[in-house]
Amino acid sequence: MRFMPCAFASFLALRGGQLGLAAATPPRNGSIANSPPEPRLDGKITPKVMIVNMAIQFAPEAQVWYDNMPLNSHGNLLAVNITIPGLSPRYPHVHCREDLQVCQVTTCEGEINAASSAMALLLSPKFNLTKTYFLLAGIAGANPKYSTIGGVALARYTVQVALQYEFDAREMPDNFTTGYVAYGTTQPEEYPKILYGTEVFEVSNALRDAAFNYAVRANLSDNEDSKKYRARYKPEGNIFAKASSGPEVVKCDTVTSDVYYSGTLLSEAFERTTGVWTNGTGRYCMTAQEDNAVLGSLVRMAVYGAVDFSRVVVMRTGSNFDRPPPNVTAYEHLLVLKQNGFEVAIQNLYLAGIEIVNGILKDWGAVFDKGIKPCNYIGDVLGSLGGEPDFGPGSETKGVGFRPPGNSTTRAIV
Repeated sequence: MRFMPCAFASFLALRGGQLGLAAATPPRNGSIANSPPEPRLDGKITPKVMIVNMAIQFAPEAQVWYDNMPLNSHGNLLAVNITIPGLSPRYPHVHCREDLQVCQVTTCEGEINAASSAMALLLSPKFNLTKTYFLLAGIAGANPKYSTIGGVALARYTVQVALQYEFDAREMPDNFTTGYVAYGTTQPEEYPKILYGTEVFEVSNALRDAAFNYAVRANLSDNEDSKKYRARYKPEGNIFAKASSGPEVVKCDTVTSDVYYSGTLLSEAFERTTGVWTNGTGRYCMTAQEDNAVLGSLVRMAVYGAVDFSRVVVMRTGSNFDRPPPNVTAYEHLLVLKQNGFEVAIQNLYLAGIEIVNGILKDWGAVFDKGIKPCNYIGDVLGSLGGEPDFGPGSETKGVGFRPPGNSTTRAIV
């Protein structure tokens, strides 16, 4: 989750949406106003799609779905509300449509919140998620080289760029380009020699392509205020051509950091980190705080067959830029000027996302029930799900993947 403080204040003042979108009137602290009682479940809920939002104060990322799905005859996500132990106290429910085919959960911001909430959901006995598609949907900071305010990005890689040694830039060696150095190394821009296992995740490129083909059908939202801030990037010429143009759906990758960084030097440093850690194949275009945390939980449960990691879509929309335009300081860009991207980012999160959700439902029998076979490696840097990662030092298990206790050659002690 990334948002600009000034933009958020502007959003709260809104009294109506654009392009048929309802204004957000979110419940406080996760409470459900006038909702039906929690259902008595005879069996496990088996949703076809689980929307995973990250939230900000009052949760507009989720509220835009609650408000606009009924408005556009796509069902009511607040029809069924299930309390799940272990979710954020602010967002303690999973919400589902009447037919239980589409559900939604809010993790709360940051890596710890996201991992905890995701694992609580995945371990809940109330759900069978073995065939569920997960749509991670949040707003983000956009790299002006590849996207813009209101732009939509679908990722193949997510990179936990802040998982490094850090020097204050004022104390780093004179020959360093950045104060970030990978674990176990002594220079910037080297591959980590000490891996935690969450540095890089790769999702199905074939599913991303399918999601892209649905998302591009959306009539994305825009407004004059957003256009004015984009125009500040025009003097940079072709390098920031995407920044100064209108919103569109693109394929590029996300980086994860709990530190809300901003500025050209840090953003370019993490661009280089993304390139090194994905063996030159990743292209960083969106900043986030939660993606690697949620994907880490999904990989761990996929090892046990509780979820299918080939059924994960990572989508982010740009609410602000990760670095300033020409003649603007990083401080002014982050904390003073209004980038005016929050409204269009929230709207386009829904507009592109609902196309993906509806596409999966419409083509369920023909395509998505049996799944789309990945054409690339999927999983983490360790090779936890089997296969050889196309980045990093290679599989820790020689391509076999980790096995649950009882299915391996070693004796499990319970």
